[in-house]
Amino acid sequence: MEQFLSYTKEVQEALQNKQPVVALESTIISHGLPYPQNLEMARKVEEIIREQGAVPATIGIMDGEIKIGLTEEELNDFATSENVHKVSRRDFAHVIAQRELGATTVAGTMIAAELAGIKVFATGGIGGVHREGEITWDVSADLTELAQTNVAVVCAGAKSILDIGRTLEYLETHGVPVIGYKTNTFPSFYSRVSEFGVDYQIDQPEAVAKSLKTKWDLGLEGGAIIANPVPEHAALDYNKIENVIQEAITEAKNNNITGKEVTPFILDKVKSLTDGQSLETNLALVYHNAEVAGLIASAYQEN
Repeated sequence: MEQFLSYTKEVQEALQNKQPVVALESTIISHGLPYPQNLEMARKVEEIIREQGAVPATIGIMDGEIKIGLTEEELNDFATSENVHKVSRRDFAHVIAQRELGATTVAGTMIAAELAGIKVFATGGIGGVHREGEITWDVSADLTELAQTNVAVVCAGAKSILDIGRTLEYLETHGVPVIGYKTNTFPSFYSRVSEFGVDYQIDQPEAVAKSLKTKWDLGLEGGAIIANPVPEHAALDYNKIENVIQEAITEAKNNNITGKEVTPFILDKVKSLTDGQSLETNLALVYHNAEVAGLIASAYQEN
């Protein structure tokens, strides 16, 4: 497996010296934001993690290799290139074999992080069971990865356009603990609240780290969710954003938008209907997750 992994000098030295490292996805760079905001975001997230005493490892696939950490030039490639593949579990072999450019999703980043020995990963929000998933069977591969891959995911909950209740049911069935960081309510991405609770509230990064280490020391395979609400100053009202999402979903149906096109359509519509507020909220929660992930990773290395 090592033949497929390539490390930046910073990440390689951190792993060799048992320093804390935080994995980061690249799909948010290639598909989540327009240029140059995507590049600015990527740089800032890495800097926030360094400020917590950890080393950032943004993950992507280039030139037939899984890159664990990206150089400035490689970050720029992901921020500006077109036709970048979204890489989840099913896509690794093809993208690597064909030496194509691939940005890792939550699931893809978890796989690469575990291969590299990285235990903590910061993202925006996880995928999950889509609304009307009982009809469409549209369930994100992020959930199956969480059920089997030993990486903790710091996120602002599941993306708001999803069915949060069914997403949590899936995680419960597969034994994935959902830890609320300083909250007993599962956050809903743009909002700090939802109608659902978490399994456990933990308020200190050291306690989160101890819980994670104990889980894996017991041989209990699979990841964990660290649900970290968006900062209050950037949060949107739960009921208002829910109404906006419902309007966007209805419009998607009326336009016969299906499959992979649904999520980007709805997110773009939400951005439009909130006059861009949703984008600002998205950036704020990503930065906050990076900060908390850095603290947890640092605490994990000290355990």
